[in-house]
Amino acid sequence: MNRRTLLTSGLISAAAFSRLAGQRRNHFLPKTDTHYRQVESYIEEVPVAEYRWASDAAYEAFRDIKYGVRLHWGLYSIKGEPNESWPFLRMPFAERQRYQELYRTWNPRGFNAEEWMELFADSGMKMFAFTSKHHDGFSMFHTSTRVRQRTNWTAPGGPRMEPCNLAYSIAETPFRRDVVKELCEAARKRGIKIDLYFSHPDWYDADFRPYIYHPLQVPSSNILTRDFETAKKRLGDLMITVPDPTPAEVDRMVARHRAQLTELLTRYGKIDMICLDMWLGPQIWPRIRETVLLLRKLQPDVMLRARGIGNYGDYYTPEGFVPGRKDNTDAPWFVIYPLGSSFSYEPISENYKGSAWIVRNLVDSVAKGGNFMVGIGPDGEGRFHPTAIRQLKEVGEWLKVNGTGIYSTRPREGELWSEGADVRFTRTKDRRTVYAFALRWPGERLHLRTVRPAEGSAIRMLGTAISLNWSYAGDGVEIQIPTGMQDESRRPCHHAWSFQIQTEAA
Repeated sequence: MNRRTLLTSGLISAAAFSRLAGQRRNHFLPKTDTHYRQVESYIEEVPVAEYRWASDAAYEAFRDIKYGVRLHWGLYSIKGEPNESWPFLRMPFAERQRYQELYRTWNPRGFNAEEWMELFADSGMKMFAFTSKHHDGFSMFHTSTRVRQRTNWTAPGGPRMEPCNLAYSIAETPFRRDVVKELCEAARKRGIKIDLYFSHPDWYDADFRPYIYHPLQVPSSNILTRDFETAKKRLGDLMITVPDPTPAEVDRMVARHRAQLTELLTRYGKIDMICLDMWLGPQIWPRIRETVLLLRKLQPDVMLRARGIGNYGDYYTPEGFVPGRKDNTDAPWFVIYPLGSSFSYEPISENYKGSAWIVRNLVDSVAKGGNFMVGIGPDGEGRFHPTAIRQLKEVGEWLKVNGTGIYSTRPREGELWSEGADVRFTRTKDRRTVYAFALRWPGERLHLRTVRPAEGSAIRMLGTAISLNWSYAGDGVEIQIPTGMQDESRRPCHHAWSFQIQTEAA
């Protein structure tokens, strides 16, 4: 009887099985997570006995981060259009061929890793995630792996696979520099944690057909991928059918996939997170599991994003929304949410959502026990939009005032993370201090039902040195706001205000 049978038969609980397997208890993705649902039919719910998640110390450090940035940069940035490499799937054949050749002339002279990291440090970010390789297959690092087979979209008689021998990476551009290396070095100088995004599928390398809407589909796509119907809708008349991959091609795909992840974990020092994306189907899963076991040996404390590896992942990423509740999973989580209309470069100023939007989502995420990652992308020259820079720096100014109530905090128990729509709470790890965030200016007084200050203690608004008058009755604490602060120009910050409240220790 296997693990799944034991679990589904009710003979043993998932938590109990985890204890028997030597795993951390209650580490399971939410059943509603879209990407988990794509793989739950073939990835075992409980990892194999020899697998270990990252250490408790790594999990603690992950939960301390709270705020970071997600960077999408690649060939798709040259066109200055949103949605990363996804538009490739709808390009006519001639345009696809031109896209694949963009690397030959790409020379983004505006890129400066030190300036990027200085911006992020000033903006209060504690980590960055960068696309080492997106779905289009172009590597933004110096990979030693080689693509041996690709698609010629404008071949006489129609598109066909052809042999090749190239890395298809930033090293083969006129720019030549290793972007991942420079970013890691610049981040490490400033104590910014490193998260390297890596796409399981690869639309350039024909060995990776037909996984995740690969433009090359095969007769056995429906068996191999479980998402063939979606692929047909996405690709339409632009889908090409070619022979099934041979065993040798499958071996080559798995080897290159594994080798590139190995490069990321052995060439750039300590990596805090690997941000995996998408999946490679049921028949490939046993070999991807071997890769995951290898990654854990290479860097035991690297936090692995759960996409494509189910509960082997250390954390998951709600995308484009903040979970409505804090108790849908015991796994750590990091919201990823674009500041513009997508994660890549946004050329239209009006599409940037604003610093107030970032602050509200950051506070909401942290109150529920998660982290918040805002997504931006530079243009083809490596420069960020001025509006994005301004909005990020505004959040940095807010965090200089209120960061004490954000970084390294934890959520309050049960439903105590909020009161109504406009108040959120965090607490210190020793439970002696609660921070109440008013997401709307409270006026002359703030009434909190669920907080009892320690007798004789001081309450203050972060960013000020004065103690606020307060009183406690059976229906909660009432905090009086000084008259002078009703003038917006005399408040310590904008968007949200944090009240530091000493409580009795648990």
